[in-house]
Amino acid sequence: MSLHPYSARELFDAIVNKDDFVLLDVRNDKDFARFYVEGPHSFPMINVSYYDFMEIEEESVARVPRNKPIRIVCAKEGSAKYVGEILVKHGFTSVGYLENGIKSWGNVLIPMLLHQTDDYSLYQFIRPAKASCSYGLIHGKEIMLFDPSRNIDYYLEFAAQQGCMISKTFETHLQADYIAGSRDIARKTGAVFLANDGDFKSSKNDYQSLKDGEIICFSTGGPEVRVFFSPGHTPGSTSFIIDEQFLISGDTVFINSVGRPDLGGQAEAWTGMLFDSIQKIKKMDQRLMVLPGHFADWAEANDKLLFALPLGEVLKRNQNIYNLASKEEFTAFIKTNMRPQPEEYATIREVNANLIQEDDDKQEILDLGKNECAASAYAAQQQAQSIKA
Repeated sequence: MSLHPYSARELFDAIVNKDDFVLLDVRNDKDFARFYVEGPHSFPMINVSYYDFMEIEEESVARVPRNKPIRIVCAKEGSAKYVGEILVKHGFTSVGYLENGIKSWGNVLIPMLLHQTDDYSLYQFIRPAKASCSYGLIHGKEIMLFDPSRNIDYYLEFAAQQGCMISKTFETHLQADYIAGSRDIARKTGAVFLANDGDFKSSKNDYQSLKDGEIICFSTGGPEVRVFFSPGHTPGSTSFIIDEQFLISGDTVFINSVGRPDLGGQAEAWTGMLFDSIQKIKKMDQRLMVLPGHFADWAEANDKLLFALPLGEVLKRNQNIYNLASKEEFTAFIKTNMRPQPEEYATIREVNANLIQEDDDKQEILDLGKNECAASAYAAQQQAQSIKA
């Protein structure tokens, strides 16, 4: 069998289906350590640099198992094809290369139907590489988007497939860990871009200001979207309550932990705001289904691979955080679990505020890698382990 391409979506499906294969990543050690393919199930993966295949071909080939199909990933595609041709030459019979390289994995979105009635449909778009979630709410021939990523073509195609126009696109906050898509979606489609002045007033985005407690509707009825200001992760962090059943919480409430309030360099002030927001959230209907902006790992997903959990269970699961009785105790917890933020976050914030412009190649580089938005003991432990290593 000759060398063949495979897509990022096909790779995700293979992981979900527990297909029998080995993933061969031929990027250098540094790039591999920063960001690699992860999914809901474990699978065999090895890292052998493209340069090793160039310089010590026989030894490199010997490191690749011969009893399983091989799927190769590299930075852009070319190196994977080169290594694939070497493996085919050495008698490997099932060898594939990832189309467009690791960036295609970085941008792939998986649509998951969360809820459907005669009146509306709610989708969760999972971005495995970033461990993030965006959302789409459909009523009639309209779709509202929440926290879309920069892969705007995907959302446009999804809307077209559903027979919808994108009428509104919301940002829960000024993102630091990935480049947001709302500005470009609004520019390309005419959709209204809505955001909180607390984060966006000093930006150069053309957006409509949100008001705490306001109700936003579709043009022909449908479910209501209630705006709930929840500052702390950022001063303008905003949650959205859909049909009084679903809480799109952005980076305020996660299934495991809460959003870290130190990314803006004002940990003390923002921690106090987050504590106050948490007190309000604790008083909400415990049956509200929390739909987070991020997840730490796939263990947070349910048996349908959805990231959704009733608020009461979230509070119980994270009682070590939510039961902290004072701002002083909460601040101490945050300080204990603070860790350096990735260097690129400052640049991403400026891109999302439209204060600087970067070309597509630079945006791809900035946008790779998992998020670092949760305040948790787990995250601090991971940071400590990486320093020791």
